[in-house]
Amino acid sequence: MLTNYIPVLVMILVGVAFGVFSVVVSSNLGPLRRFKVKKEPYECGMKTQGATYVQTPIKYYVVALLFLVFDLECVFMYPWAVHYKKLGLFGFVEMMVFIAILFVCYLYVWKKGALEWE
Repeated sequence: MLTNYIPVLVMILVGVAFGVFSVVVSSNLGPLRRFKVKKEPYECGMKTQGATYVQTPIKYYVVALLFLVFDLECVFMYPWAVHYKKLGLFGFVEMMVFIAILFVCYLYVWKKGALEWE
């Protein structure tokens, strides 16, 4: 039974070996040129003014995570749409309950102000 997983293990080992091999070969064969300019932050070829590190607002991550959550929930509708006729009335009611729950979650997020960008 475990012999079915041998090809997966071989592919994992090949992938790891290729990654390690690529890093080792590129570090040994690549040119080592150290300049002061390489360590400076780069943005459009111009020197930065002020702080080079700007903290990203947490709202950015909240909106990104909410997008992922709602996008993944919408992906669940595709199999339902493909088999809509086979599922009949039960499938329709089940999807309406799913959409209602999704809509309630959306209203909750909206009410909490997670979608406002200020």
